[in-house]
Amino acid sequence: MGYLAAVPSNVNQLSDSCPSRKMNDPIDVAVSLSGHYGHVLDRPVVYTQGVALSGRLRLHELTPQTPDPSQAVEAIVQPQISAYETIFTANDGTANFAGLCWADELARSTNKPEYLELQLWAADRFGPTVDQGPLDPDFRVEDFFFAATMLGRAFRVSGKSTYARILSEFLIAVDTLQSDGLWWHCNASPFYWGRGNGFAALGFSEALTYLADDDPKRSTLLKRHIDHLQGLAEHQDSSGMWRQVIDVPDSYLEHSATSMIGCALARGLRLGWLDNTWKPVVERAWDGLSSRISDDGSLEHVCVGTGPLADLDSYINRPFTDGPDDRGGAMALWFAVEMGRLETVG
Repeated sequence: MGYLAAVPSNVNQLSDSCPSRKMNDPIDVAVSLSGHYGHVLDRPVVYTQGVALSGRLRLHELTPQTPDPSQAVEAIVQPQISAYETIFTANDGTANFAGLCWADELARSTNKPEYLELQLWAADRFGPTVDQGPLDPDFRVEDFFFAATMLGRAFRVSGKSTYARILSEFLIAVDTLQSDGLWWHCNASPFYWGRGNGFAALGFSEALTYLADDDPKRSTLLKRHIDHLQGLAEHQDSSGMWRQVIDVPDSYLEHSATSMIGCALARGLRLGWLDNTWKPVVERAWDGLSSRISDDGSLEHVCVGTGPLADLDSYINRPFTDGPDDRGGAMALWFAVEMGRLETVG
């Protein structure tokens, strides 16, 4: 597996200034969020819908005593996938393809292999090679997650090395990780967008989850991932949150970035590529994030959809949503379930 990464020693000092209060129970939060997110798959299919559907399935897998959502999820997705070759149009891209990230989990929960066929069909949209497929040659960080969650799962369910090769070649080729451990949004937008760094953290976490332990590129990917997490840890706010622009202290605390980074941290702890010195970091993230989730599914400060922007001020001043938000709700549900999984392994 390589080495276990320790959090930078000075980062633990943040705990002295973090407000003291009882942390919200991740399962309770996940159950609440699952009542508000993961109930739609409309066209254009998009990753936010897929992650939320996946979150509902993961929650039941973690807590079998909760109602099984499998039949409800099947009813939601069936109108779109009854002729799945027509789901996507020529204008759709990687964010749309990742909207089917629930397919392998639904196959597992229903014992219906046709959902695995759907998973592989969606993953094939990312090929046939890194250069010939839809992945942005400017290396947008969003693609880290979209590619990893689909190609990684396809490799896991099929064993076909082509999926692993395309994924690892892409993540090795990206050249926008900076010496301070943070990712630019892309080469054309050399700024440390919060959700962009969330996409990078979660994307590398997805890749490491699904690629084989003996993959020849795994150690390189793991080192990049850990370098990034260490860079992020240096900029965690005392509230536990990360900001709209990671290294700009007066930009707003951003919900989706914190969910995605927190989810990557929790999974790294659970699967063993991070050591226990990272626990205070992820616990602060969960504490800060969960205090910004209301019972009605409302969230605080979720950045609106954001393509590459021309200057730093455009990122700092990018509008945010307060209230229900599909991006924030889906990723918060994944983070809540991942925290629940982490608690089951200690």
